[in-house]
Amino acid sequence: MDHPEPQWAVRVLVDGLGDRVFDYALPEGVEVRRGCRVEVPLRGRRATGTVIRLLSIGEGELRDVPLKSVIRALDDDSTVSATLMDLAEWASQYYATPFEQMLRCIIPETVRSENNDPKTRRVVHLVRRPSEEELNKMSRHAPRQAAVVRALAMSENGCEALSAFGGGRVLSVCRSLEKQGFVRLDFEIVHRDPAGKENFALTRPLVLNEEQKTALECILETFEAGDSRPILLQGVTGSGKTEVYLQAAAEVISRGRGVLILVPEISLTPQTMARFKGRFADFPGMVAILHSAMSAGERYDEWHAIRRGRARIVIGPRSALFAPVVNLGLIIVDEEHDSSYKQENAPRYHGRDLAVLRAHLEKATIVLGSATPSLESIYNARRGKYKLVRMEHRADGQCLPLTRVLDMRSEAKDKRFMGLVSECLSNAIEQRLRRGEQSILLLNRRGFARALQCPDCGFVATCEHCSLPLTYHITENRLICHICGYHAVVPRGCPECRSRAIQLQGSGTQKVEELLKRVFPEARIQRVDADVTMRKNALRDILEAFRAHRIDILLGTQMISKGLDFPQVTLVGVLNADMGLCLPDPRAAERTFQLLTQVAGRAGRGDVEGEVIIQTYCPQAAAIQYARRHDTDGFAGNELGLRERFAFPPFCHLAVLTVRSEKEDLSAYVIKTLYKRLQPLLPQGVEISEPLPAPIVKAYGQYRYQCVLKAPRARVFSEIVAKQISILSPGEDVIVTLDVDAYNFM
Repeated sequence: MDHPEPQWAVRVLVDGLGDRVFDYALPEGVEVRRGCRVEVPLRGRRATGTVIRLLSIGEGELRDVPLKSVIRALDDDSTVSATLMDLAEWASQYYATPFEQMLRCIIPETVRSENNDPKTRRVVHLVRRPSEEELNKMSRHAPRQAAVVRALAMSENGCEALSAFGGGRVLSVCRSLEKQGFVRLDFEIVHRDPAGKENFALTRPLVLNEEQKTALECILETFEAGDSRPILLQGVTGSGKTEVYLQAAAEVISRGRGVLILVPEISLTPQTMARFKGRFADFPGMVAILHSAMSAGERYDEWHAIRRGRARIVIGPRSALFAPVVNLGLIIVDEEHDSSYKQENAPRYHGRDLAVLRAHLEKATIVLGSATPSLESIYNARRGKYKLVRMEHRADGQCLPLTRVLDMRSEAKDKRFMGLVSECLSNAIEQRLRRGEQSILLLNRRGFARALQCPDCGFVATCEHCSLPLTYHITENRLICHICGYHAVVPRGCPECRSRAIQLQGSGTQKVEELLKRVFPEARIQRVDADVTMRKNALRDILEAFRAHRIDILLGTQMISKGLDFPQVTLVGVLNADMGLCLPDPRAAERTFQLLTQVAGRAGRGDVEGEVIIQTYCPQAAAIQYARRHDTDGFAGNELGLRERFAFPPFCHLAVLTVRSEKEDLSAYVIKTLYKRLQPLLPQGVEISEPLPAPIVKAYGQYRYQCVLKAPRARVFSEIVAKQISILSPGEDVIVTLDVDAYNFM
């Protein structure tokens, strides 16, 4: 009997083949939907993939095309929900990136991998308890069997892992007991928990102040009404936003909905995890973590726990946005202003913006929380697109810390610190050490010295692959590139003129750490930067030691400025507040204001009033003066006025078109060709800048040229530009990218 010809086909994104997709016929009896996982034939073997589209064989492009058939569906239901598929499709169009790339964000590699399976362990169950007579006889003739039975009888539920008895050494003993009907050997799945064996003490909800009550009521009223209009929760540092998040999450969970909490960086995940796991300690497995620093097994287990609905609360950085939370009801984007939510490599999406879209698609409530909201969010709140809720006082009733701005052009410098630290800040640190209080110092540059330069001929040691000076790292005694990671040996003399006068210029966290240890030998000092925190859980361990007051001075880069709550910190010092002000970036002033305000908020969170000292050579800068007064509204009003005047975001959308190649002439030629082709095609209202070298013209061995596009809406140019890039087909030795709503112009 002939089988009927299949009428439908599926387009499958095959695992492990980049962005390659193939079409397969759908045989009778195999039912799939978008997002399903399937097994398909591929080049003489079996492969797995994800269905991204259903197609009709008799129509369009598949007419009269011979197709292989899908072998079988791997799951009963879609691995990816229809909502997440829609989110991926929208993002691929908006950010001009292949749909397949977005889908790979939604299904992590560890889930797609054919080699990853649940971890199991062998367990022993007590089926029948022996009588006293049987047990006595067993003790005489088979003492090891009797020991196993007694241990199982004393266990809480009559079950133990085989490893508790010595693993494989007692396997034969347990098999003998199984034959006698006393025990049953079985396998059970072991959940690989990223928190390990750490115990979290149960915490109870705190009594809310009036501002916290108002914020919580607004969130729950919005949730009850099914309103997906975003809530901008603007609360000063220390205002108790986290307690509002905890109580809102508890209410949403009690109504059978899921919760997603986004944090800007992996470094903030452990603190947030500890708070939520403590609050929901009565419900083991309720809180799941997702981020790239976890092992493949941990991510596999957490992802499946979320998809099956066992974990109802998910915490993680921007990649956790795509977690398969069942019946999602609340999304919280903490520190929503942070630029870390913008992905800098393909696909170049913005986590906060896609979170807003996901909330709309899921009919969920979304809360954007920050002490220093982004100007885009403030603008949306002023237009009524977002609801605005303010929390203007600290939860403990303490005042915001007193902030002083020191003009380093005239300020007396402490000679012991080689001019890096003022006498005022040095005295303040010394005073805190005498009183047994803690200090935080911010210097947003890692390494020991930013360059190695010859004063005789002007030679500067530069990376072979990037157009940047190499930074000297004293711990490795190497010159290191902070872009590509290239290492070089420190020369004894100038390679150009052979002068022995070659010397280090500038300073970084390593140099300040060395000086602090020399000036304050009794102080317990800890540096926190990317070099120190490379080891897994290193940052978590450092912050726990700081919380336990085993560290007196915490010196670090911007990673110590966000979301950390230490009641014994009474002094915050900023060593060079001007560092980010002069960058060729329209958001430079905004980022400086946010960084200073955020790090200032780490001081004075306990019973003792805090103090903040900002060292600067540009004290008149608006970002610094508004940060001194903790005046977010004032800064926003001033900066939005400038942005509107010059038509910068949020009054337009910016995109960066970049061409990269190892051949500089080829890179310049391709960007000029694209520029000439795009000029007549772009609609009215879209501006495109002349092609120019990028501020960092060479990185990772590639020369970079770029154009900047500006338009009232991104969609009016993204499709046109993406089409021209595909038509141009520049070849494998040229890479062309379009970064829509760009945050990095370097």
